[in-house]
Amino acid sequence: MAGKVLIAGETWFTTSVHTKGFDSFTTTTFHEGYSFLKAALEASGHQVEIIENHVAPTNFPDSPEALSRYSTVILSDIGANTLLLHPNTWLRSDRSANKLHAIADYVKGGGGLIMVGGYLTFTGIEAKGCWKDTVVEACLPVRLMTTDDRQEHPEGIVGEIVKPDHPVLAGVDGALPALLGYNRTSLAPGAELLAKIDGDPLVAVTEAGKGRTAVFTSDCSPHWCPTDFVNWQGYRQLWSNLCAWTGRQ
Repeated sequence: MAGKVLIAGETWFTTSVHTKGFDSFTTTTFHEGYSFLKAALEASGHQVEIIENHVAPTNFPDSPEALSRYSTVILSDIGANTLLLHPNTWLRSDRSANKLHAIADYVKGGGGLIMVGGYLTFTGIEAKGCWKDTVVEACLPVRLMTTDDRQEHPEGIVGEIVKPDHPVLAGVDGALPALLGYNRTSLAPGAELLAKIDGDPLVAVTEAGKGRTAVFTSDCSPHWCPTDFVNWQGYRQLWSNLCAWTGRQ
């Protein structure tokens, strides 16, 4: 039985300044990186909902009860500040629910959580992901760095499966395609390392309270995850397995 999955993050706006001699003007474009992951999960029978970064401060569930309608929550390229700073708090200094506590309580109560790599997950670019030393980090199978954790590999780097008999890797056959980077972490005590990359965790899992959590420390779509990876026959199986295992499906 497939579950109901929430993907939070994986969107961004880009503002460009065009300078033509004396004159300049700006343009703004919107981009999303969740379509590959969403399609893969839906093809495996999962129901998928998306909360994009720009609406996450208000739309992300603010209690474990509200999160419990999902079997798994995926945090992908979304910084902790996006979930911590509701407009009521940021703009009006009103109190608001701590959504990181909601996530941790949801997991400990039996929920599933996956953190996916990116410039604003784990510690992130210039340490702006801000997930270090949070209650969410304490639930993860990895421990985070205090400084910028990006490992950029424009030449391509190939991960290695180290525990092929784990349910998360069932049906994921053959070598992994090359990736272009990842977030560097260390394995948490008691966690299971399923795949590594340059000696660091790539896929790891653990149990937290009654719940289960997992990480994929590279991206789920370009740029770190190139088209060869998202078109790889094991891509759909890997993500479906991760959601099935964390969601106890």
